[in-house]
Amino acid sequence: MKKALILVSTVIITSALIYIVIHYIGMQGFAFAWTLNFILMAAALTFTETLKSPLNATYYHEKGWEKGGKIYEQLGINFFRKLLIWIGWEKLNKKSNPVAKHTNTLIHLHNRTKQSELGHLLILIIVLGFTIFVAFKFGFVKALWLILLNVLLNLYPILLQRYNRPRLERAINLSKRR
Repeated sequence: MKKALILVSTVIITSALIYIVIHYIGMQGFAFAWTLNFILMAAALTFTETLKSPLNATYYHEKGWEKGGKIYEQLGINFFRKLLIWIGWEKLNKKSNPVAKHTNTLIHLHNRTKQSELGHLLILIIVLGFTIFVAFKFGFVKALWLILLNVLLNLYPILLQRYNRPRLERAINLSKRR
């Protein structure tokens, strides 16, 4: 019951905040795109932390075309990783989720990649809906900030989680053998 109340409250509060942002800022430009993404990130974090689901769907398993992560490297995932280090995100993330060589820590980090990917996927889809609406109503140019920030703040983080997860799985398997 408590989980349901938190989830419903999250949806209501998020919807109200988005409505307020649309009313006061409008749906065009950087300010709207940035604010929308961060409102949705807070909501997605609340959503995934409340559910605490193990996320065992086959969607999270490495696909044949992903083997070795070459596709992600061709899409510039290593540049994105360097960008995260440069802006300080990696340091901040390591502080809140330290990586140790213990199996339980690796399993926890593996599950966090799934939660993060789910959150970013939900946000990507919602922002894509707003992008399509803005592009049709105001024109493609007015939707560019939504597109750019959706790629940087949601698509690349999804790709990064999918790139990192098989490496974590190998580390977990090695750790279990020892």
